[in-house]
Amino acid sequence: MADGRKALVTGGAGFIGSHMVDRLLKLEYDVVVIDNLSNGKIKNLDSAAVFHHTDITQPAMADIIQREQPDLVFHMAAQTSVTQSTQDPIADTNANVLGTLRVLEASRRVGVEKIIYSCTGGALYGDPGTIPVTDDAPIAPVSPYGMSKWMAEEYLDFYYRQYRLRYTSLRYGNVFGPRQDPHGEAGVIAIFSQAMLEGKQPQIFGDGTQERDFISVFDVIDANLAAIERGDGKAMNVATGVPTSVNRMFELLQGITGYKWDPLHAPQRAGEVYRIALDWSQAAQVLGWSPKISLEEGLQMTVDYFKESMSSTGGVPQTG
Repeated sequence: MADGRKALVTGGAGFIGSHMVDRLLKLEYDVVVIDNLSNGKIKNLDSAAVFHHTDITQPAMADIIQREQPDLVFHMAAQTSVTQSTQDPIADTNANVLGTLRVLEASRRVGVEKIIYSCTGGALYGDPGTIPVTDDAPIAPVSPYGMSKWMAEEYLDFYYRQYRLRYTSLRYGNVFGPRQDPHGEAGVIAIFSQAMLEGKQPQIFGDGTQERDFISVFDVIDANLAAIERGDGKAMNVATGVPTSVNRMFELLQGITGYKWDPLHAPQRAGEVYRIALDWSQAAQVLGWSPKISLEEGLQMTVDYFKESMSSTGGVPQTG
């Protein structure tokens, strides 16, 4: 148990962040959330968490950290759209690099014990020659989003070397699960699930042969908790190591939802990696972590969540 320790979750009203908040509360941490609600939803948040509606790029954020004095920071707030990053790389850098720098500087000043950073594995390595790609593979982003997440990771490393501010960076595969926003672009599983349940035709960008490493949000939360006491100064992949094509994902969801039709196809989007899967052996070795939830089980949980959301609102789907 947490013994009165306090954890701050940036982006804590969002998809991954709100699950992090739930688990920390269950472990009896005092939990503080900073979220600008650009993607997060208040309804995702347990009322036991202290909520501050602000943006990590704003000076007010440092005042909150000063006031709250957290022991741990789970830094999950980010601009996460690859497409948006290609359209507005300056806004992307402002959120992901400067926002992170503000979090680091404020954390250093109040003596935070450790920062656990939500990074990306899917966008860091470009299109690697061999997969699953190890976390010591060359960094070669093909989008400003991948670039900004990597730069933030470099700042974490600098603060660790310079100020002994401990950190672990977790490079996620494609995270999915309950509460993922079906109106964003990142959550293909959420988008497909809701469209199929509504009897609408989901859209696949490109021919659907592109492959991703899909990982359950609950496995990701386990990795974050494992990193509290382990993995200082390290960056590691958190994924399954298994590539799954978008077409295969579509078929699996058809089986779960009973959807009968074919997808629509649209042109491939700029800045997207074609094929990726991540080697998670360092996370196994250092954190004692491994993915537990199978793709099929995770998909079933996600579809069940959207079904429940729709029935509780009289068929009008709730996003979250």
